[in-house]
Amino acid sequence: MNLLESLRVAIRGLSSNKMRTMLTMLGIIIGVGVVILVVAIGQGAAQRVTETINSLGTNLLTIFPGQSHIRINAVTAQGQQGQSNSLTLEDSKLIATNFKETVAATSPQVRGNIQVRLENKDANTNLTGVTTDYPFVNNIEVDHGRFFTDSEVDASLKICVVGVSVAEKLTGDAKTDLTGRTIAINRQNFQIVGMLKPKGSGAWGQDQDDVVLAPISTAMRRILNKQFINNLSVRCVDERSMPLAQEQIASFLRIRHHLLPPFPDNDDFNIRSQTELMASQQSVTGTMTSLLSAVAIISLVVGGIGIMNIMLVSVTERTREIGIRKAIGATPRDILLQFLIEAGIISLLGGLIGIGLGIGGSMLLAAIAGWATIVSTTAIVAALVVSGGVGIFFGIYPASKAAALNPIDALRFE
Repeated sequence: MNLLESLRVAIRGLSSNKMRTMLTMLGIIIGVGVVILVVAIGQGAAQRVTETINSLGTNLLTIFPGQSHIRINAVTAQGQQGQSNSLTLEDSKLIATNFKETVAATSPQVRGNIQVRLENKDANTNLTGVTTDYPFVNNIEVDHGRFFTDSEVDASLKICVVGVSVAEKLTGDAKTDLTGRTIAINRQNFQIVGMLKPKGSGAWGQDQDDVVLAPISTAMRRILNKQFINNLSVRCVDERSMPLAQEQIASFLRIRHHLLPPFPDNDDFNIRSQTELMASQQSVTGTMTSLLSAVAIISLVVGGIGIMNIMLVSVTERTREIGIRKAIGATPRDILLQFLIEAGIISLLGGLIGIGLGIGGSMLLAAIAGWATIVSTTAIVAALVVSGGVGIFFGIYPASKAAALNPIDALRFE
């Protein structure tokens, strides 16, 4: 019997039990579909992380406050727990002044949740107090109006620049230009001098347009009542100068904050580069994708076991048919090939349906939920190969059992 004849016999055998064949495919369909969907979500998230971090610039350092364990007292050195807030505006100014060969600009920031009101409409949003270097350091652009000036920051004026999501919350339309309007921030009137250019979701899915920017002096004194900054962004001259800048800033802050070794264990700050942040976030994304893919692979294995189970049932039901075929000249190889083809068809067809569902699910998530998904050709090919391999692997035992049947015993089977 040639391959074409074996294929025809296998298709006829599967079509005689259509419902059972479809149910057998279900495990493969689910497994392959989930693999395609999970990989699409994972790759989309990884690309979003990369784009978000690259949009800020690859030569950006971010300094966060930490906790020190040992400080030098004015009289004598003694162990004590350092303050969790340790960065100040003066730190930012001195870093920008002292390291001009490696540091292009610094941008101190304070943050807090606020309530804003426009006429009779209230909304909750995020306030970030910044200096005039903030747009340059963080690649922020003003779409309408202008950004505030150094003199306005020094005077702690009640002015602000808002994102499009804030405009949508207050007016129902993200395209509304609020420049020149007055809003109440925690019951204090602020004039809007500009609108930010939309940036979309950040690396962790946060809305980067849901923000109100105010002069840092105004935010610290009039709204948030803070003495320390939440973080400090440092734009280096170029990527090559980042390691030196990081070393210079660390040494400077240790001396300025009166810290004792060992370092970096006793640092009351943390310095992270954009490349480190990218690696960290992509590591998290990769781990989650791997875990979910493992679940999908388990589903494929379960589907393979289902194929083996049904094929064993099929061999038992068709024992007399196998006996008749052997009696009229079919070889064990012909029988083996027939049942392997049946298992392969089930798994490959299930894999194709699963691929279609996975691609459709990815497109649906992108269209409805706005998730960034990237359907990978590699994932499609791998899922198809694995699904076919699963079917053949789990079909070997039933096919071998069918091929090994004695014709006489098979013909006597009731």
